[in-house]
Amino acid sequence: MSSGSDAILARMMALHPKVIDLTLDRVWRLLEALGNPQNDLPPVIHIAGTNGKGSTQAMIRAGLEAAGHRVHAYTSPHLARFHERVRLAGELISEADLTAYLDECYAANGGADITYFEITTCAAILAFARTPADYTLLEVGLGGRLDATNIIDAPALTIITPVSMDHEAFLGDTLAKIAGEKAGIIKRSVPCIVGPQDEDGLDVIEAQAARLGAPLQAYGQHWHAAPERDGMIYQDEAGLLDLPRPALPGDHQIQNAGMALAALRHLGCDEGACHAAVTQAHWPARMQRLRSGPLAERAVQAGAELWLDGGHNPAAGAALSSVLQSLPKRPTHLICGMLNTKDARGYMAPLATEVDSLTALSIPGEANTLPAAETAKAARDVGMTAHEADDVGTALEAILTRDPNARVLICGSLYLAGAVLRDNG
Repeated sequence: MSSGSDAILARMMALHPKVIDLTLDRVWRLLEALGNPQNDLPPVIHIAGTNGKGSTQAMIRAGLEAAGHRVHAYTSPHLARFHERVRLAGELISEADLTAYLDECYAANGGADITYFEITTCAAILAFARTPADYTLLEVGLGGRLDATNIIDAPALTIITPVSMDHEAFLGDTLAKIAGEKAGIIKRSVPCIVGPQDEDGLDVIEAQAARLGAPLQAYGQHWHAAPERDGMIYQDEAGLLDLPRPALPGDHQIQNAGMALAALRHLGCDEGACHAAVTQAHWPARMQRLRSGPLAERAVQAGAELWLDGGHNPAAGAALSSVLQSLPKRPTHLICGMLNTKDARGYMAPLATEVDSLTALSIPGEANTLPAAETAKAARDVGMTAHEADDVGTALEAILTRDPNARVLICGSLYLAGAVLRDNG
């Protein structure tokens, strides 16, 4: 069902010929027209990186909220509804508020060129500035240096999650170049928490921090996080925390939890908040077990499991492979759709030894989808048995016919994950 905000969002799509055009000029112009709301935000925690931004943000939010704080949060892309991108003082933005803020930004922009992400980010900033809260969590959309969120002169804290190869057409063709773009969120004298990094990336981040006099809290140097029996341990200069495993599955979530815990400790949160960060965070489409809805019910009826994951680059493929290795052994089949801007073979290669087949499909309604035939070819190139299907339901039915007790994982793109969550709602 369409809404007032849907109509305005559709108009906003037409304000610029490109979906991505990295520069901050248009954002500064619109913010000026809106009265510079970015100067009125509650203390900002700004998060950049290739993988783990959303999960880390979700854990920080869970910890801060458990400590009694009201928290704004901005993330992208959304999965099922745009409202997911904007959380005001703990609650998803209402339809009435979203429509009003989008309308105000559209009018203030006066028909000038601006990308969809830029104008909707300005709407979120406006909403955050006018709603009382204790903290603002801002997740970078793409890169960092020229991202529309990089308009905060003095955040309380910046965080750079693990950097890996992704979006090379926009951010550069080497890890060092990409890390340089992510490091663009580092601000003079503002502490920066740094997750696990390859040496090339860490060198760039450290150099930028040194230029700006920004104190670093780097993984392996200032803080550590590791699995420990059935839980995890976190250690920094303030001492050791013995905690449960994160509610979000996979060993890579222990690293994400480490970054969240480093942030919470820096902000003065106690052990109870840290415990809540790892146990109470929820982040959809990150190795999410689907238990309700028509697709899930069909799988359960056959005796199968149905999972959903939106990871889409080689590092995400490696993390997903590790999660599959940790689960009880069961025939595993992928339903996969990817964008044509992604490294499909790089994503699939770590998964090849963990799965019995991959069924490729084109992402519904997505102009930049990789065609199903090309996705299937990439799977075969890395040694997988590959099939094709027209849609998720058809793919699932074919897998259940062949292997009723399967573990079925829908994966390869957040856009595919969003389509599944909408259709399976």
